[in-house]
Amino acid sequence: MSKYTKVAQLKTLENFRARLKELGLELPSDDTILTSEQNSPLAEALTIGGVRVGNRWCIHPMEGWDANRDGTASELTQRRWQRFGESGAKLIWGGEAMAVQPDGRANANQLMALETSRQSLGDLREILESAHREKFGTTDDLLVGAQLTHSGRFCRPNTHQLEPRIAYHHPLLDAKFGIDSRDDSVVWTDSDLEKLIDSYVSSAKIAYEVGFRFVDVKACHGYLLHEFLSARTREGKFGGDLEGRSRLLTTIIDRIHSEIPGLLVFVRLSAFDFLPYKTSQEVGQPMAAETPYQYGFGTSEDDPLAYDLDEPLKLIANLKSRGVAAINLSCGSPYYNPHIQRPAIFPPSDGYLPPEDPLVGVARQIEFSRRVKQAFPDFPLVGSGYSYLQDYLPHVAQAVVREGWIDMIGLGRMVLSFPDLPASTLQNGEMKRKLICRTFSDCTTAPRNGIVSGCYPLDKFYKDMPEGKQLVELKKAAKKK
Repeated sequence: MSKYTKVAQLKTLENFRARLKELGLELPSDDTILTSEQNSPLAEALTIGGVRVGNRWCIHPMEGWDANRDGTASELTQRRWQRFGESGAKLIWGGEAMAVQPDGRANANQLMALETSRQSLGDLREILESAHREKFGTTDDLLVGAQLTHSGRFCRPNTHQLEPRIAYHHPLLDAKFGIDSRDDSVVWTDSDLEKLIDSYVSSAKIAYEVGFRFVDVKACHGYLLHEFLSARTREGKFGGDLEGRSRLLTTIIDRIHSEIPGLLVFVRLSAFDFLPYKTSQEVGQPMAAETPYQYGFGTSEDDPLAYDLDEPLKLIANLKSRGVAAINLSCGSPYYNPHIQRPAIFPPSDGYLPPEDPLVGVARQIEFSRRVKQAFPDFPLVGSGYSYLQDYLPHVAQAVVREGWIDMIGLGRMVLSFPDLPASTLQNGEMKRKLICRTFSDCTTAPRNGIVSGCYPLDKFYKDMPEGKQLVELKKAAKKK
């Protein structure tokens, strides 16, 4: 069990602030949760790509591992999207990742943005927007998009077995995930990447034609377009310097803008990374690496457990100049350093105990986003990493938006347990304590073991499913080992 004080044990805002001070962290926080009528900064509208977005809450894309095998939405997928619509957030950042090719799925039950799933994707969007319209009266200020992806090193398109397609041989990740460093058959050729670009454009056209207002060209969390950003050792036009390493991403963006001019393009970006960590039941330890470290993006070459702003700022400037309308800032990967990507007191089954108080990880993401915002004051940016703030999430969120540290607050796993958090705070100034995500990580442990994702501890719908009992038994067995 982690040695760190749990946020739920702090009980009061004063105790929370004292804990931040004890850790040497500087995060602003408001004294109370403000409603729309009380002029909450989170109730202010924001214009993105010429579209008025009605408040500062954003729902992150979250895969449920619960679509049908043909890439269409199941009833579980539809339920989740309906709840996104009812949440009160005015920016739905892609709903969840949709693979642009069957081989690019992170799991065999991932949504796909293909011709065969066209009708299903349109239905999903309509379910979300109808739910929002019914609850809030209008969708005029709601912006909904589709996230497009290829999972690259983390493809599992048929079974739980990895079927990787990688940008280059990464010595640490190859070792961690059992990839033969001499096997070049898993490395993308330039000609295959040209076909992949076509797939992204085709999927973007489908998303546009079924009514999505934007696509997110996903470049985060260790998936393919993120991995290419660190492909210094790759030869040819898609590797080497930053221009080459970002060429796959920028070419996709340019093609979408050229061929679908009415579609906005966003990017969710892992803007910094750290060394991969070893999987264990103990406190997390980074894998050993030589310096200068050449295998990260936004990673200090001399200290790969620290970030370096130089290349991320250059890339963001490039994306902005290419007409990208907004960027969602994230970091790292849930597969090899989850404690920096989604800070939590309880690790997923394939993780490790946190090597730092998770509040340190939250503050790191907020501070990094602040520095990016300082560099791009007029560019819409969404922040990540807020869920571990738990009871005090809106207190901090209000303050950082008011002070201009970030434009919008992204919510991920928190809305699996507390789906109407945006509406609850803006209408009633209320955090429903019994629904607050305590970062048990069951929503990650479940799919890592072939079970659909959901909030098993707090959502009775999932708790009562047969999979809920299966997850309980799985965790009991793990504790006995």
